[in-house]
Amino acid sequence: MQRQFKIRMGPDGILLFNRDTGINILIDEIKIPQKLWATAPRHVSIALTNACDLDCPHCFAPKYPAKLDVKRLLTWLNELDASGCIGIGFGGGEPTLYHELPNVCRYAAQNTDLAVTFTTHGHYIDNRLVAALKGNVHFIRVSMDGVGATYEKIRKRRFASLLNRFELIRDIAPFGINYLVNKLTLPDLDAAVTVATEYGASELLLIPEQPVRGRRGIDRQTMQKLREWVNSYQGGIPISISEVASEGFTVCTAFRHETGLRAYAHIDSTGVIKRSSFDENGVTIGPEGVLHALNMLEHL
Repeated sequence: MQRQFKIRMGPDGILLFNRDTGINILIDEIKIPQKLWATAPRHVSIALTNACDLDCPHCFAPKYPAKLDVKRLLTWLNELDASGCIGIGFGGGEPTLYHELPNVCRYAAQNTDLAVTFTTHGHYIDNRLVAALKGNVHFIRVSMDGVGATYEKIRKRRFASLLNRFELIRDIAPFGINYLVNKLTLPDLDAAVTVATEYGASELLLIPEQPVRGRRGIDRQTMQKLREWVNSYQGGIPISISEVASEGFTVCTAFRHETGLRAYAHIDSTGVIKRSSFDENGVTIGPEGVLHALNMLEHL
């Protein structure tokens, strides 16, 4: 049985969200008093672990060992849910290497009204995980950097293996593809759209490479070519762009006033809350909880 809409009030009005269907309805004709605004970010990403068996050069995740304590994590989920958060996205590292992932997803799906998503490289999705996650996850994001030989050069994994995993992933929940864009992967964009269409992806999220680990990120010429590709795009798969690199693109922004930490925050695998996964600075979440740390972060 589908749950009713979750209600979130904020500076842009009243948001009605159904995590089972993905339907969002924003009633923006009503001015909501500030004292009634949701106090949690609209969406929070949570790095469950730093562990990953890949070593992609563009990855922002720290390389020292760390993982979140399950009891603390479940407490945070309850607090975020009660404070108006709409959804949480589990990541890492590689979240499928976090042994408690099925239990955490089950808890969130059955004990909160949060939409549950996670981002994965996909290679550990098997029949066991499909059975454990099905019904407890509302959306999955699969990282795909290039197609064919390009993907294999970056990920050091067979592209055919990823395609096989798509068959399993779509049995769990609707999924989208996270596509890193740099000089190497840009030429494969059309092929990526073909793959996304063939395997039933709901969305193609374009993520221009950011400067991390001594890399400069996407260069200006490649970014300009990406803008030209987006402007001429006529494919059937919806495309979106990561917010951190959305300047210069025509984007639809429903929440004009709910920005910054009201819109998004990131919790890393050591329990530090940050403005984004790329930030080096943040505030450790203590016994007082997520919102206390969030308030401290807002005043840094």
